[in-house]
Amino acid sequence: MKPIKPTRSFSNELMDKLRQTGDEVADNIILQVFQQTEMVGLRDFFKWLNTNEEEYSLSFVNDFVNQKPVLPDFADYRMMQKGMNFFQENQERIGIMLACLALPYCYAGADGARVLAKSQRIQNDTLKRLEETGEFIFTVMQEKNWKNGIAFRKILKVRLMHAAIRFFSEYHGSWDDTWGKPVNQEDMAGTNGAFSYIVIRGLRKSGKAPESTEAEAYLHLWNVISNIMGVEKELIPNNLREAFTLDKVIAKRQFRPSEEGKLLTKALLQTLESFVSNPLLKSFPAAQMRFLLGDEVADLLGIPAVPFESKLIPFIPYQLLFKPAE
Repeated sequence: MKPIKPTRSFSNELMDKLRQTGDEVADNIILQVFQQTEMVGLRDFFKWLNTNEEEYSLSFVNDFVNQKPVLPDFADYRMMQKGMNFFQENQERIGIMLACLALPYCYAGADGARVLAKSQRIQNDTLKRLEETGEFIFTVMQEKNWKNGIAFRKILKVRLMHAAIRFFSEYHGSWDDTWGKPVNQEDMAGTNGAFSYIVIRGLRKSGKAPESTEAEAYLHLWNVISNIMGVEKELIPNNLREAFTLDKVIAKRQFRPSEEGKLLTKALLQTLESFVSNPLLKSFPAAQMRFLLGDEVADLLGIPAVPFESKLIPFIPYQLLFKPAE
């Protein structure tokens, strides 16, 4: 009989505090960029963050983005390697989990979805956002990019992007503090959980359950990424049981119907449907989402119910649902 792994509790008091917490280091850099370049310059800087360019015109930005790569003290590189190997061996299935489970799962957090909807980046150009997410994930899932520093630079750019979104959201004065700070610690932890623990849960539900050591290694890899991205250790789960506990706390606090969540999910569904080559299977992305998310979360996101196809989802190879990328 396997011993039960310990888990921390995550009190509402703690979560309330971290919901009002951003990322001081990254936020200070964004403030400096704004002070030196004003809003026009900050918008240009945001565009630069979406490129693979290494150098920016401000030295303090370069010092941060190109700093010497240092793993957090809890990192186990062999576990990270195992997590990367797991991704490489299952990348197509994990890709389906990310698109049909992890992303809409994030949209279920009503207040967090407000940030994404207000920026209009996702619903106005969903395909490009998906491509950016895919590029980020494939970059950090290759061992060579941890050795040559590219993974660190990519993560730190996303960290600054989060800080820029915080600044933009608050600068325009339409943000309500009762929603929490934009892209706050709780929402970042929830996203980390969606891309790690929730993906593992989806693989189990779809009949492709990873071994426990593989699952723990994949979670560990995302924990390292999350820490470099600025998530505080208080919200980084030490094991899958703790990830389960944290997920339940965040879902109970944040999951509820919202127009923003429904809007983001609709845009995502329409984009996924465009990848389905067989017109008779256009409803399968919705069925896949509903199967993976469960009816409760699917309902609050407004995902259409397609009962007949839903019953078939576990038995249909993903290759039949989505055409390969050109």
